[in-house]
Amino acid sequence: MEWIWYIIAALGAGVGTGLAGISAATVMVPILIVLCPSFAGETGAYQATAIALASDILGSAAASAVYIKHRNIDLKRGRIMLVCILAMCTVGSYVAFIVGNTVLGGFTLILTFCIGIRFLLKPDSGEKSKAAKGQRLDFKGAAISVFFGLTIGFGTGFVGTGGGMMMLIVFTAFLGMERKTAVGTSTFIMTFTALIASVSHILIHPAIVLEKWDVMLLCIVVSTLSGIVSAKFANKVNGRIVGIVTGAALTLLGGAMIFLNYREFFTTNELVRQTAGTFLRYLIYICSFAAVLILIHLLFRIPKDIFRKLLHIAAFTSSIFVVMNGDGWLPETLTMLLFAAVVFPILAAGEKWRGYKDLFVEKKNGEAKNSLLLLFLSQAVFIAFTCGFLGKPYILVAATAAWGLGDIAAAWVGRPFGRHKVRFALADHSKSWEGTGAMAAVSFTACLVSLLLFSPYSVPAAVIISLIVGAVSAFTELCSKGGTDTATVPAADIIVLGLISVIAV
Repeated sequence: MEWIWYIIAALGAGVGTGLAGISAATVMVPILIVLCPSFAGETGAYQATAIALASDILGSAAASAVYIKHRNIDLKRGRIMLVCILAMCTVGSYVAFIVGNTVLGGFTLILTFCIGIRFLLKPDSGEKSKAAKGQRLDFKGAAISVFFGLTIGFGTGFVGTGGGMMMLIVFTAFLGMERKTAVGTSTFIMTFTALIASVSHILIHPAIVLEKWDVMLLCIVVSTLSGIVSAKFANKVNGRIVGIVTGAALTLLGGAMIFLNYREFFTTNELVRQTAGTFLRYLIYICSFAAVLILIHLLFRIPKDIFRKLLHIAAFTSSIFVVMNGDGWLPETLTMLLFAAVVFPILAAGEKWRGYKDLFVEKKNGEAKNSLLLLFLSQAVFIAFTCGFLGKPYILVAATAAWGLGDIAAAWVGRPFGRHKVRFALADHSKSWEGTGAMAAVSFTACLVSLLLFSPYSVPAAVIISLIVGAVSAFTELCSKGGTDTATVPAADIIVLGLISVIAV
């Protein structure tokens, strides 16, 4: 069975190198150390890294030859990086042998997952070239090349992975290379870095060749052949498609290998189990809500502003649902963070889809994913503060309901009926007194109902507190610009409710 995993690992490594210029170790090492028992020993991760580096030599050389044939390589802008990376490879190899299998293996798994996320977020980085091919580097470019060359060289020797992806980022984001040229240049450099790093690994630990020569030979042959095929494919298709496919594959691979490698921890740790349970319940809730909204969107011609606020309901009720159905403030906080980490790259990858803007009713590019990130990060902080620090979940429920429902009322009243615009200095001048009044009234009502249902306050006290919260919500929303009310309004309400709860005690 191990030999099947060897072939799969080598195929994946070659495809990754040919498509996106990523190191063979990014794919190969996680599979070998997690799924192959013969690499589970004290030096298993080190041996897996050495084999991946050896596979990178011919694989990168063959892939770079294809890029050279298509004139997608620029050594004039990459030669400083080449020299610096080569200088640090041996140092990284020696340090990797010292730190041991546990540190090296864990670092590799996490890095693979992070590289996958990076490709999902920026699948088409470098599509717009800023510098002509072959143009000489200026002083700034040379300094950037030296700094990143030394750090990437050490990282390549240390863990064997990440070097190709990091070079791709530097070449495209800092040195202005077009994406295919950056991939071709990085694979060319990897040919030499892999050679030096693999030789260093073998000289430091000769048992790699003596014990695993047959595995090394198989991986070299398979990864080289798959690298040639994938490089030819990459030079003929859109770079964004390559980036998305690469990112999705690496994210799934990294996540799966992390789970399998640490499965005992994930299945026995109480916090992990509680977080998984809370996250699963929330996932069922939000997916059901989303399915209903999509069905409504497909069956009925609902005005865009109305549908936008229906999506808003699904978003702002998330933290309320999690708090009401979670297993403690920490699992609830982690659920918000985990959901943001999962959904943000998915939305980023889907932005080029034709129906994306129509479905999410975006006012500007990136609004949906950025608003979601702000919402869930802020809600995670709010849950930790109200449920963890204060120990009073009703504050989170009341503040979130006051903001969420009040914001919907402000939009549904202010846009069609807002004739009197607010003009004082701090206010967003696009907002109206009619919308602000609706915000105050509905925020008051939502807060009052929440306090009566979940707080220890009497009816008169709840009414007075809700009047204050309604006024604070309306004023804060009025002064919040650029969609920041997602965080500012509930934050202001939580501060007010928190101070009152302390004074009341």
